[in-house]
Amino acid sequence: MSFGVVVISAGLLGLLSFTLLAVAVGTEYWYIIDVDQVINSSWHFASSHSGLWRIYEGNNGSFHDISFYMDTSEFNEQEKYLLNLHRVIVILLPISLVLLIFGGIFGLVGSLARSYTILTGVAVYFLNCSHFTLTGVCIYVSYSQQALEELQQLLSSELLAHIHMYFGWSLASACLSYTLEVACGILLILAARLAYRELHHDSTTAFTMS
Repeated sequence: MSFGVVVISAGLLGLLSFTLLAVAVGTEYWYIIDVDQVINSSWHFASSHSGLWRIYEGNNGSFHDISFYMDTSEFNEQEKYLLNLHRVIVILLPISLVLLIFGGIFGLVGSLARSYTILTGVAVYFLNCSHFTLTGVCIYVSYSQQALEELQQLLSSELLAHIHMYFGWSLASACLSYTLEVACGILLILAARLAYRELHHDSTTAFTMS
């Protein structure tokens, strides 16, 4: 496989990874709650879908923001813990998004220069960036599971049978972004090896000719 094909493939994967993570961060389908109509007609519990920043409830498009600076004076310890988990998530994932931008810039420089050192550094950089994305996703899953356990303690098993909760496509988009970040890092390592071989081959050829 040629150097050009590898770096172009890495660039496309990096761009797609950034796009998927941006879509995930900006959409509100991380967690979805579907409530059967029998519950909706007799009890005030609406279907909803939520993201990192707001929660949409019902079919009329009403929503409320998830405030970062929420007053927690009346919260119990578990509620404060869940809110802190959410704060970590909304910090980690945007940071990962910003880091991907810088990684793309450095990757372009390394590709144009065919620099083994820069490409290796950028590959390690992308693999480290993927840890931010993965950590954010894992914390969100843990956060959602603990929030579900809190809800289960408040509701009866009869009501819970009519409430269906599951992760949405926004979370899947973030997971796919993580996978592509790792793939991009691996391709950049391959590109660095190819650049090193080309440099070594050119040096050997020049030495032989001299």
